[in-house]
Order: sequence, then C-alpha cells, then structure tokens
Amino acid sequence: MRYKITYRLVGYFSAVLLLFSVSIGILFGTQFAQHTAEIHEEELKDQAVSIAHTLSLFLQREPHRPGGGQGFGAYLRFIDDISMAEVWLVDETGQTIDLSTPNYSLSYEALPPGAEELIRQVFEGGVVSGRAFSSVLDVPSITVGAPVFDKEGAISGAFLLHSPVNGIEDAQRHSLVIFAACIFSALLLAFALSVLLARHFINPLKEIGLAAEQVMAGDYSAQVHIAQNDEIGDLARNINELFTRLSQIEEERKKLDQMQQDFVSNVSHELRTPITVIRGSLEVLKEGLITDKEEIQEYFQQMLSDTLHLQRLVNDLLELSRLQNVHFQIHKTELNLTGLVTDTIRSMQRIAEKKQVQIQFNNQAGLVLFLGDYDRLRQMFIINMDNSIKFSPSGSVVSVDMYYQEDRCVISLTDHGSGILPEDMPYIFHRFYKKHSGENGSGLGLPISKEIADRHGILITWESILNDRTTFYFSFPQTHTRQP
Repeated sequence: MRYKITYRLVGYFSAVLLLFSVSIGILFGTQFAQHTAEIHEEELKDQAVSIAHTLSLFLQREPHRPGGGQGFGAYLRFIDDISMAEVWLVDETGQTIDLSTPNYSLSYEALPPGAEELIRQVFEGGVVSGRAFSSVLDVPSITVGAPVFDKEGAISGAFLLHSPVNGIEDAQRHSLVIFAACIFSALLLAFALSVLLARHFINPLKEIGLAAEQVMAGDYSAQVHIAQNDEIGDLARNINELFTRLSQIEEERKKLDQMQQDFVSNVSHELRTPITVIRGSLEVLKEGLITDKEEIQEYFQQMLSDTLHLQRLVNDLLELSRLQNVHFQIHKTELNLTGLVTDTIRSMQRIAEKKQVQIQFNNQAGLVLFLGDYDRLRQMFIINMDNSIKFSPSGSVVSVDMYYQEDRCVISLTDHGSGILPEDMPYIFHRFYKKHSGENGSGLGLPISKEIADRHGILITWESILNDRTTFYFSFPQTHTRQP
C-alpha cells in the first residue's frame, strides 16, 4: 500500500489534535461557564446593592411599606427597565412581594424552600445569590438579594434581582462554535503539514530504497544523492559509505576468485606434469620395453626426481597455507640475528660450491638481537639465497650485506644474474611465479618468504637491473637491539 507513512502521520496528528481539542474544549466550556456565571453574579450583586441602597434612600425620604401604592410599583418597573432584569421587593415580615410586572401577584407561600432560605439570609443582612427562583420564573435564572434599610437602619425589605442565564448559555454556545471552527482549521493545517512532513521523509527513503535495489541487483556503483543536515542525511552518507565498501569487497572477491582459479590452474599444471612423466615411465617399465639396466636406472632416477618435486610442491603448499592462516602462531624468542645469517650462509655453501658461486658476507652492524622465530627467519633467508645462487652465473659472487639505515637493521642480498623484467616486478611474490621458463621449483618460495617477513614486521623491497644485478632488502623493525 502506497503512502503508508503519510496516512499514519495524518492519523497520528489528527488523533492527537482531536484528543487535545476535546479535552481542552471540555475544560474550557466548564471553566468558561463557571467563570462567566461568577462574573455575572458579582455584577448582579454590585447592581443589587446599589439599587437596594437607592431604595433605602427612597424609603427614608418617603416612608412607605413595600407593597403599598402604585407609585412604588412604578418605581420598581423603572428599576426593572434600567437594570435589564426582573426585580422584586419583599417586606420585613415576608408576607408581601412587590413585583415589577403590573397586574401580576405572587403568594409568598408559593415560593420553593430554597427561595425562602435565600430571603431569610437577606433579612439577616447578607448579600446572597442563588438559582432557587428558576422554577417560579419558568426560566433558568440567577437571583441576587440585598437588604433594604429604613431611616433607623433596620432592614425593612429584601430587594431581589432576577437575571436569566440564557445569555450566558448563548455566549457559551457561541464560544464553542468559534472553538470548533478553530479545531477544524487546525485539523486542515495538521493534514497539510503531515503530508509535507511525510513527503520530506518519504522521498529520501524512496531514493535510498531504489539505490539499495540497484546494489542487490549487482550494481555497486549506486549512490544516494541526499544533502540534508539531519538524521536522514547521516543515514544517506552511511548508506553511500556502505555501498562503497561493498563495491571494494566485491572487487576483492573478484580478485580472490581469479587468484583461486589461477591457483587451481597452476597447481593442476604443476601436479599434472610430474604425474604424467611418472605414469609414462611406469608404463614403459611395466611393458618391459626397456631392458638396459642403465636406462632402467635413469627412469628410476627421473621418477624419484619427479616424486621429490611433488613432495616439495605439496610441502610448500601446506607451508604457505599455514602461514596465511591468521590463527597460525609463530613462536618468537630473542635471537642473534647476526648468527642466524651466518648459519644460513654456512648451510648454503655446498649448493653455492656446486654452482661455482661464492657467497660474501659483509657485516657492518655487529651483533644484533631480534625478537622472532629462528626457524622461520632461517627459512626466509634460505629461500632467497637459494634463488640468488640459482640465477647467478658460474664464477659470480652473491653478496650479503648487514648494516644500519637510520634506526633499522637492513640485510641485503645481491646476485649478478640476468635480473627481473620490469613487467614481472609486481608479481614476483605471487604464487607459482617463475622468472625463467623451465625453472625448477614450485614457484611458492617467494610467497612463503613474504608471509614470514610480514609475520615479523619485516619490510621487503627490491631492485633489479637486467643482465647486471638483483638486490633484495630486508628492513627489520625497531624491535631489535644492538650490542657493540
């Protein structure tokens, strides 16, 4: 269903506004009626006291008992006209009631008990009000009573002023009509604001949703173009950052997939060749096609060589897999780095002599202590020295230099072979990289040495000049110490 947020916002705002309006309306109506009635009663009391005082002066100048004579009735009608309310005058005995309406009489006994009580309180000297006369007047009214005094100061009568309350009710209804119109206008305004506010939220959310659909469809270039300095703007920026990272992850995944395919292809090739040779040799020997003992020994020697190559390949794969596992632990202890290099050179001497290559060690660093795994570091140097010897021409020299560069110990390894092609430079630490076609080895030595170096924080750099020299630099971190 479309526009769900719009409908909900309109509904929520309208419900809250209606609930608030009804509550305020009830409270306002009650308080308005009560307050208006109180104000009206106070005004009637002031008016009644003023008229009662005038009547007292009138009686004091012309002694007259309430209820006697037409002149007094005419005066009451005059008061009725100017006060805009009906007036009564009751004598002190409570037996005579003078009304402002001509030709109309009322028996005192016909008054309800509440009216009698109000008159009694007036004759006690109080200015009181009440609605006890509503049943007599046949209309809801407020009655205010005030005492009338003679010249001796005694109460000679009770002046009653009756005012209908329908005017108050009309004013209350009129106020409620105005209030209802205001509520209706507020509802219209709330509806318009709800729609605008909903659109303000919905449009950015729609754009985010469309961008998310693009990403789910495989298009990681999607971006959300929302420039708002609020929570939605923060969400849009986070969504864009998420899409960017997903794009990077996807690129990395593609690279890893390609590397995995290349790895499987290279492993298959490396395994297929020796296995094919071994199988062919075994088939020839099984069929008895070779009878010469020396030739048979040559076949056995070739099969042994291929078997060793397979063993070396499998071991290197397992070794590289272990080193690339983040959970694989290497055991670091404080070791003599200078002695480690010397030990490695001693181990590689026999291989160098067979190739008629000389290894020269130039130590300018002295005795260096380093925290690392002795066997792994020795393996790293053996791999690189073996490559240097392998690609060095007979009669050449492989130089091993150990020195300090600023505060880092550097060990360099230089051979004078054919060098590395510039286009091959970025790939020398990739799996199965071989810089010479037909080269023996698994092609996993340099990746293994790189993993060992990374585990120890050792930086490997290199430079190569074709047909001149190739140098690898091993720069050790600042976690070592030097002794004279």
